[in-house]
Amino acid sequence: MSHAAPAHKRILLKLSGEALMGDDSFGINRATIVRMVEEIAEVTRLGVQVAVVIGGGNIFRGVAGGSVGMDRATADYMGMLATVMNALALADAMDKQGLVARVMSAIAIEQVVEPYVRPKALQYLEEGKVVVFAAGTGNPFFTTDTAAALRGAEIGAELVLKATKVDGVYTADPQKDPSATRYTKLSFDEAMSRNLGIMDATAFALCRDQKLPVKVFSIIKHGALKRVVMGEDEGTLVYA
Repeated sequence: MSHAAPAHKRILLKLSGEALMGDDSFGINRATIVRMVEEIAEVTRLGVQVAVVIGGGNIFRGVAGGSVGMDRATADYMGMLATVMNALALADAMDKQGLVARVMSAIAIEQVVEPYVRPKALQYLEEGKVVVFAAGTGNPFFTTDTAAALRGAEIGAELVLKATKVDGVYTADPQKDPSATRYTKLSFDEAMSRNLGIMDATAFALCRDQKLPVKVFSIIKHGALKRVVMGEDEGTLVYA
């Protein structure tokens, strides 16, 4: 399969902030982020254009206790800033691996990162740069899952990859139920009727309406990202 052409030419990778923690309780585990970047680099060498939307839960978790009782919009803006911190860390790790990364933020912090401008993002992707989208959609009350669906649709991604710690969607929690089996594929309607909680409802509806398939896979599993891009049986495909 290594000599075959990739099944997908442009992907949107949704990384949770928690995925960057490794075994730490919060923050960024350097070894974890370096390993993830190595997997992304391997995919870009196949000629695949990669954009990333990153969450901020790992940073925000460290201050979450103090946010209890806080206005929801204020807390959400704090979360957006956490995603910018993660995006900068990810881009730095990419640069050290020889990738050219560009961070684009949905909220203006121009001394730190450039603002999100769709034509510029498309230009970067065509040039082979990895684009990291930070600050979610730029609006409170919307998750980074929704940002991934939105940016994926805007840039014409062929697939949204939701990276998790589990290698797909299962009939039950595989850690609690050894008999649980992995779905190879599901329609959006099936996933919603079974209440599988793959993404939040807004993100899910957007992907369904735009006929943008979602692949749920494990970012911890070595080589899984490449196998997904090559069209192999990895993770769970959710399709319209």
